[in-house]
Amino acid sequence: MKRAVLAGVAVAAVLAAGAGLIGARGHLHSTKTSLVAPASAQAGGEPIYYQDPDGRPLYSLTPKQTPDGRNYRAVPAGADLSFEDEPAVAPAAAASADRKVKYYRNPMGLADTSPAPKKDSMGMDYIPVYEGEDSDDGSVKLSPGKIQRTGVKSEAAALRIIRTAIRAPGTIQLDQRRISVISMRSESWVQKIANVTTGSRVARGQPLMEIYSPLISSAAAEYVATLNLKTTGGTAVYGRGSRQRLMNLDVPDAVIVAMEKSGTVPITIDWSAPRDGIVLERNAIEGMRAQPGDVLFRVADTSLVWAMIDVAERDLGALKAGQPVMIRARGLAGREFAGKIDVIYPQVNRETRTVRVRAELENPDAALLPDMYVDAEIDTGSPQAVLSVAESAVLDTGSRQAVFVEKGQGRFEPRDVKLGHRGGGYVEIREGVAEGEPVVVSANFLIDAESNLKAALKGFSDAGEKP
Repeated sequence: MKRAVLAGVAVAAVLAAGAGLIGARGHLHSTKTSLVAPASAQAGGEPIYYQDPDGRPLYSLTPKQTPDGRNYRAVPAGADLSFEDEPAVAPAAAASADRKVKYYRNPMGLADTSPAPKKDSMGMDYIPVYEGEDSDDGSVKLSPGKIQRTGVKSEAAALRIIRTAIRAPGTIQLDQRRISVISMRSESWVQKIANVTTGSRVARGQPLMEIYSPLISSAAAEYVATLNLKTTGGTAVYGRGSRQRLMNLDVPDAVIVAMEKSGTVPITIDWSAPRDGIVLERNAIEGMRAQPGDVLFRVADTSLVWAMIDVAERDLGALKAGQPVMIRARGLAGREFAGKIDVIYPQVNRETRTVRVRAELENPDAALLPDMYVDAEIDTGSPQAVLSVAESAVLDTGSRQAVFVEKGQGRFEPRDVKLGHRGGGYVEIREGVAEGEPVVVSANFLIDAESNLKAALKGFSDAGEKP
């Protein structure tokens, strides 16, 4: 072991002298290797470095004394620095000459320290920890070489517009406010049906069928009779009551107006479409008898439809009415339909743990059909810029979220943060970091491991110092 340490020291000294033979922390493996100091040093027999008289890993390039007044031991250029089949670790003598080793920590990260150099059970040297490297402010200090090797990168916290999209499946449903049902309010017979079938597009006022109803004919005759009377006074009031009776029987306004103009009672009544739309259901058959309440036609306006979206329960907190929604129908490749959230239903499906959300969509060409499967993308982001960092910067333990802020000179400070919206690879920081502060976004888990190791070693050392 001592031969290996001496060899490493010699390498470091030669490097300091300008020989440039090998890296300060490199490992040498050879069957028989001999390191030679510069010719000028060999000729003069001058010491190439000075070592602690007790053999501790303290070195100096110039004469030096221990705190108790003893001189460091000079190591001349002709010293035997050869070694055989043993790895040697070259300490950075120039860098650590004026620093004092506080303790040595386990190379495998275990909570084990030693006041003197030692090896673990696998033969690995314990790592020295110098004074000033284990500050009590919670920060972690890394050497430039370690920062470069681990790929630590920082990015300034900045104001950004975060777009958060919730993606969920859904189906197309008809607007319940745009569906009309044609049914009779009295016993009737279907005399004739127009050339209209399920799926036909009809316009408001377009004839659908001819109906004969004894009750409607009786009410119509009564109304026409009152119109033909030339009396005054209560006659007008009685006539208004007869007209209201026809309206209560759901006789179309156009039929009532035609009676008033002609003064005659029609045998059959023309029943027309109440709105523009598509015939969803046709149950009327020519010659059939229709009882009160029987649905003969169902007509729906499909120019405006609903997208019923099933959003996961975990995303419920990010939803609110008015948020924009983009709908893509699985059967209409390449087409997108824009809408907004109209209603968030106040119920969670116990089987799927989803919440139903309704969005209104314009459908002028009737491309969106009822029960069609769609994929929805809901934009829940805020149009205002917020302070944010990359998502990779956040270390989340579930109960605690933290980031590492670069403080310069290889020092990194952990900060607890409060998070907000996420999206586009960024996360909102509501508390803990100021705008412009550099935050570690790469290899931060390595810094976190170093921080945890430091805390564990400190606690172990503190416990050992207690009487």
